Amino acid sequence: MPARLRRADPAALAEALAADEPTPAQLKLLTKHFMAVLDERAPGASVEVRVPPYAAVQVVPGVRHTRGTPPAVVEMDAETWIELATGCLSWSDAEARGALRASGQRADLTPYLPLVED
Repeated sequence: MPARLRRADPAALAEALAADEPTPAQLKLLTKHFMAVLDERAPGASVEVRVPPYAAVQVVPGVRHTRGTPPAVVEMDAETWIELATGCLSWSDAEARGALRASGQRADLTPYLPLVED
């Protein structure tokens, strides 16, 4: 069984969020952090969210996916994921500019975004 994603250290998270142009290591940290937050807020396994090459997680309540191609998949690059997670980009704007691919039932993550704490 793969290891669960974990939230980032608060100081490292703040530093990565403050960067004008995050380094690859900071992109990885932010991606994994926000995937862990999504996993906490949308427990389940009906949608696979992929942010290659950094992370993938199965989330959202519903029919559990166990083998083969998942019935619902969302895929995007790290920059798009971080913009969505922080509220700097809306789901509809990301779709309109072709920055993400979403297919299947429950593949719209709008109810769970943004992921930053208030």
